[in-house]
Amino acid sequence: AQRFGIPFHHFALSADSKPQVEKQQLALLADAGIDTIVLAKYMQVLSEDFCGAYPNRVINIHHSFLPAFAGARPYHQAHRRGVKIIGATAHYATPELDQGPIIEQDVIHVSHKESIADYVRRGKDLEKVVLSRAVWWHIQRKVLVHQNRTVIFR
Repeated sequence: AQRFGIPFHHFALSADSKPQVEKQQLALLADAGIDTIVLAKYMQVLSEDFCGAYPNRVINIHHSFLPAFAGARPYHQAHRRGVKIIGATAHYATPELDQGPIIEQDVIHVSHKESIADYVRRGKDLEKVVLSRAVWWHIQRKVLVHQNRTVIFR
């Protein structure tokens, strides 16, 4: 961020401080005129207030083919389950963990010969592609949200 002259702000977050931290974050985002937020490795569920301030404008990347393996450590879950594909899902964030309207998904085939580290390495590349497509479609206004579903105009 510093190299490109982008302001960087760190917020110490705990269960007790989360409501106050989110208020500070929302104020900072509003002051900066931010209209779209992209989450990567954020690993926090956003509150109803936060999501309400940016409805269908907070894009999250999850490292599984949702609804399979929501939450933490999906590659470990997938490996333990013996799946034949792993995936990535970009979705709009909601107060419910990994339940928002899905914008984009993709998968790759995996083998029983691969380790969890292999899943993680291969999945990271897929996550980047899926997230970039979702953000591109969003900023191009090609995503229509209806209830908890999306239509993508390609």
